[in-house]
Amino acid sequence: MNLPTLIGTLLVLAVFGTIVGRGIYNHKHGKRGCSCGGDCGSCSACRKK
Repeated sequence: MNLPTLIGTLLVLAVFGTIVGRGIYNHKHGKRGCSCGGDCGSCSACRKK
């Protein structure tokens, strides 16, 4: 593997890690996306268990 390929691979992995890490952070802090259209009171997927 040459240097530009290695740098590109590391850049892609860093972006992927950031996206996954942010998703985990948001999930742990209750910032989940839902498909209820904003009417979360009647949405069983949005209520905490």
